[in-house]
Amino acid sequence: MLKRWIAVSAAAMLLVSGCSSKDKTEEPAKQETEKAEEATKGVSEEKALSFQYPLTGAESESEVEGRAVAVMINNHPNARPQSGLDQADIVYELLAEGDVTRFLAIFQSEQPEEIGPVRSSRDYYIELSKGYNSLYIAHGYSPEAKALLDQGYIDNLNGMQYDGTLFKRASFRKAPHNSYISFENVLNGAEQNHYSMADAPEPLSFLSKEETKEIDGAPAVAVIISYLDNELFNVIYEYDEDLEKYKRYSNGELTADYHSGKPVLLDNIFIAEADHKVVDSAGRRDINLTSGGKGYLLQKGKMTDVEWENKDGRILPVLNGKQAGLVPGKTWINIVPSSPGLEQTVSFQSEQ
Repeated sequence: MLKRWIAVSAAAMLLVSGCSSKDKTEEPAKQETEKAEEATKGVSEEKALSFQYPLTGAESESEVEGRAVAVMINNHPNARPQSGLDQADIVYELLAEGDVTRFLAIFQSEQPEEIGPVRSSRDYYIELSKGYNSLYIAHGYSPEAKALLDQGYIDNLNGMQYDGTLFKRASFRKAPHNSYISFENVLNGAEQNHYSMADAPEPLSFLSKEETKEIDGAPAVAVIISYLDNELFNVIYEYDEDLEKYKRYSNGELTADYHSGKPVLLDNIFIAEADHKVVDSAGRRDINLTSGGKGYLLQKGKMTDVEWENKDGRILPVLNGKQAGLVPGKTWINIVPSSPGLEQTVSFQSEQ
């Protein structure tokens, strides 16, 4: 358990309150939840446990197939709101350069019609994609990432080779914040390059319904992550007790799909600290994702102190020496610099 809470500033408290009052997506979110509940009515326990999507633990009526697809998604303010994030099974958020964060969105259970804006690759995002045997999608690359891609380290499609064909430029945004790819073109590109898309990734470990009800921890109804004190990239997670899920905000703006307005709704938030080192004049970084370290795991409005380990390329929470189970649903993973560290970067609010 966290031994001491980091007080949330008055300004941040107001920001969270403002987000709540301005949120116009509560009704669509509730409708999605009701649809999911309706879909599972009458399903026997035996059938419900037969098949699961490997990265969400959600029930499936048939055996799950399909390779994971990992896409680099732009998080610059000029790229918000993005497309497809609400349908990602897992999203990693890390610093890409300077104080700018970027997303690696991993899709398997859902296939968005449109994903983007797509942005350039970094070597550590490639390593994370490799952990799920993903087809890796990016537009551009750092020198280190280009070296990996050129040697065939991972199956990939890059907008540098397919700009204007598989990747399309949106007219409502300016480059480099306007590159998009459809899932149809992801599959077309895989076919053109003879990449197999059949095999699903190895499953993560998920809690049962009974175990989910027994989740314990310190109350955490709102969480603020400050990336290098740049408010444009501040992250707020706010727990919705009616939905029993977390909503996400960037600089006070609800993270929702550009076209549908559907919000990102999360069941697991995993925050881990890792050593960061600036490696060039552009502010690009080397991030140590192998050493393990401290982390926080948020589920059902509760927070637990955990450790993190890299297991076969996946950054996973560990509790008492064992992998901590995830609540079935969607997961967001924030990697923050170990200097200044979790206690200076992450703030919690324990009550609404």
